[in-house]
Amino acid sequence: MLTTRRRVAAAVAVALTGALLVTSCGGSDSGSSDGRTLKLWHYEGPDSAMGVAWKEAIKEFEAQHPGVKVKFEEKGFEQIQKTAPMVLNSNDAPDLMEYNKGNATAGLLSKQGLLTDLTAQVRERGWDKKISGGVRTISQYDTNGVMGSGKWYGVPDYAEYTMVFYNKDLFKKYGIAEPTTSAELTSAMDTFAAKGITPLANAGAEYMAQQYLYQLALSKADRSWVDSFELYEGRTDFHDAAWTYAATTFADWVKKGYIGKKSSGLKAEDAGVSFIQGKSPILFSGSWWYGRFKTENTFDWGTFLWPESNLTLGSGGNLWVVPKGAKNKDLAYDFIDITLSKKIQNLLGNQGGVPVAADPAAITDPQAKTLIANFNTLSGKDGLAFYPDWPVAGFYDVLVSETQKLITGSESPDAYLSALQKAYDKGVPKT
Repeated sequence: MLTTRRRVAAAVAVALTGALLVTSCGGSDSGSSDGRTLKLWHYEGPDSAMGVAWKEAIKEFEAQHPGVKVKFEEKGFEQIQKTAPMVLNSNDAPDLMEYNKGNATAGLLSKQGLLTDLTAQVRERGWDKKISGGVRTISQYDTNGVMGSGKWYGVPDYAEYTMVFYNKDLFKKYGIAEPTTSAELTSAMDTFAAKGITPLANAGAEYMAQQYLYQLALSKADRSWVDSFELYEGRTDFHDAAWTYAATTFADWVKKGYIGKKSSGLKAEDAGVSFIQGKSPILFSGSWWYGRFKTENTFDWGTFLWPESNLTLGSGGNLWVVPKGAKNKDLAYDFIDITLSKKIQNLLGNQGGVPVAADPAAITDPQAKTLIANFNTLSGKDGLAFYPDWPVAGFYDVLVSETQKLITGSESPDAYLSALQKAYDKGVPKT
């Protein structure tokens, strides 16, 4: 995700060597420690691949740490997104938490001094030998909080990317083949709209709508465009051909009934449920939905990459971060190790996650194999383009509110792009 959730390159595996230590918990700056409790926060649903895998990791952790208990608290993505700086500045900080990657989130917290520098642990435990360049981008941040270099402030143990989920039964009912081109995708949406069916599940109140729009821009962009936008390696012009195509096409899709105007107030959960219930034949979102759809969909369904685009949203998964004020840091490091073990990685893969540290022979589920194969295709051609809200602090909220205006028709595409330009330019680090 997203950025938001969502939040997209890869996970890591580290074989656990030797006995895991329980007694020496926390560093010199970690505050008082009882060495008997690991306070853990994450926001993955219990039926998601990550939720299932991490539940098993908790069992494994407690088995390997006699007398130590994991105090798990489930948080909402938006809850952590909005309150993390305040919580991490208090005495209520957890020992380990899942946090969103990117300049505007993990990068900002690292710049503010709220996260533990994990560089020594990464080298000592061999994580740096397991993480590829694409994943390393979201794991390291410089002194300005810009990703791609500097110290390690987070570790992902899975990958994520976006794709088109589609209801095969509904496509078959209306005689529509799986789209392989942009024209075929448009034709499919025309057919559904003509039948009174809104083809695209959408959520304007959260990340989903802005990700549709960003994907449209990516279909007309290249790697240098992404690096300019995300890494400040050139000037970003929101009135360029790619952004203009995205905004005008998105607005046109609303007019044509591909996207419902009422979706401006919906959240991602609403869109997901609409797809699960068979009301929306198409949903464009991330691999974090895969496990849930596998569990709850009662119809034949499939996925395909966005047609005629070399780029899509994606990256390494959300990060395990250790707050600066964590009281049991060594326990946190041990838990990260376990989530990166073959056992947990293989489980994550078979549950519909995207590990890069699993044993390929251990992934037996056919749909999971397809999911991982498509990810390998994307990563192999450098096709992961991160998320639109990452570049500057507060940009997520700007994207939500401005994209809602496109959905309701209260703002023109040109005004929309001008608003994004203003917010982006205000937040870009001055050099």
